Amino acid sequence: MSVMKLFRPESRSLRWQRKLKRLADFTTASVGLLVLLPLLAVIACLIRIRMGRPVLFRQERPGMNKKPFIAMKFRTMADGKGGDGPPLPDACRLNPLGVFLRKTSLDELPQLWNVVKGDISLVGPRPLLMRYLPYFTEQECLRFTVPPGITGWAQIHGRNEASWGERFARDVWYVENWTLWLDARILFRTVFKVLGSKGIVVDARSIMLDLDEERRQMKPGN
Repeated sequence: MSVMKLFRPESRSLRWQRKLKRLADFTTASVGLLVLLPLLAVIACLIRIRMGRPVLFRQERPGMNKKPFIAMKFRTMADGKGGDGPPLPDACRLNPLGVFLRKTSLDELPQLWNVVKGDISLVGPRPLLMRYLPYFTEQECLRFTVPPGITGWAQIHGRNEASWGERFARDVWYVENWTLWLDARILFRTVFKVLGSKGIVVDARSIMLDLDEERRQMKPGN
């Protein structure tokens, strides 16, 4: 079944809701950045002292319609190499500050600037890695017909503990059933997920393969 067949035309009500969503994203993220400025400054100083520069981690990610943008997060891993060799595994580069930032999701706060710019939304499918693009099925590509988000339907149903297939199935469900009320529910439940640190795995590679590696292994003959 093609993506075009799966993607149904929107009603006038949904079109208005999408415009309101962008207005709400911009307003909420702008106010959030102003209110959280002292906290952002403290975190930046701690990272500068404990891990050095840069304070922010920037990485190209696919946005709506797979258009690349630069996602920003607080840095959570120190530089580290085994002698003159390649960088050490992520688990070896995480220090207590980085673990704390990931467990509390404070490393995600700079993405509010991405929301202000319109790169992403507060709620939507999580933006993953550019190198994963060839490995999505046609149906899973529905997740690229809406802006990605800081949190989403998949994140409140297992977060890092869910398999890739489960996450993408929930992303597709979100796209096909989206309303402003659904976004409000997701934001409300996200607060409790973050406060309870539920479903957060600091080093995701410790429990699952990267998407490209997993799907290469699933191909016949591998």
